[in-house]
Amino acid sequence: MNWRWLQSRQFLLHPGILTLMMIVYVPGTIYGYYWYKDQLIDVFEKQPLWQLPFVPDSPTASLFFTIALLWLWISPQRSARVGVNYFRGIIEALGVLTSVKYGVWATAVIIAGQAQGDVLVWEHWMLMIGHMAMAVVALFYARFFTFGGLALLTAAAWTFLNDTIDYTYEVFPYLPTQLYDDLTYVCIFTFFLTGVSLVSAALAKFAVNDKALDKPF
Repeated sequence: MNWRWLQSRQFLLHPGILTLMMIVYVPGTIYGYYWYKDQLIDVFEKQPLWQLPFVPDSPTASLFFTIALLWLWISPQRSARVGVNYFRGIIEALGVLTSVKYGVWATAVIIAGQAQGDVLVWEHWMLMIGHMAMAVVALFYARFFTFGGLALLTAAAWTFLNDTIDYTYEVFPYLPTQLYDDLTYVCIFTFFLTGVSLVSAALAKFAVNDKALDKPF
């Protein structure tokens, strides 16, 4: 198989592939919010309401990416309006950065829990495959989006804020019980991963050679 073809504009922006992305991402995002229902209810009942948006990390990342991908499909070119472009860029940058961040984070947390005695069941494998695919897909599509450096830095600031809220007010995603005594290390890893995801998103957007990937096969 020619792996370069899977990263090409012809393949990734084909209407059939974009339709498949919507078929996967829309119900996947909805299911992600359903997955967080117990934690959302708990925060709603016990903590200030302003903390609710910081609870469902992965499905919100998926939501941003879904909106960005749909926007790309409907309107591939930048708008003539600066404000619209900047707003679009932030959505796109959030979609890429947070998809990479939480895709890797969820997988790493599951593996760390298993290493300390958590028993993996089929849902864990489903989550790991789905989350790692989310990270890879986001990096593949990053070069087609319109966001610039300022939008990416804005997305990074929001993601670091989300990390701060998560571990200051304990609204981080539920962890395997084996990891709660390692919460400081989980927190450090989370902030570190945001930085790594920022660099990864920047490289995928600004350093990928479009001509090399899109030249005739």
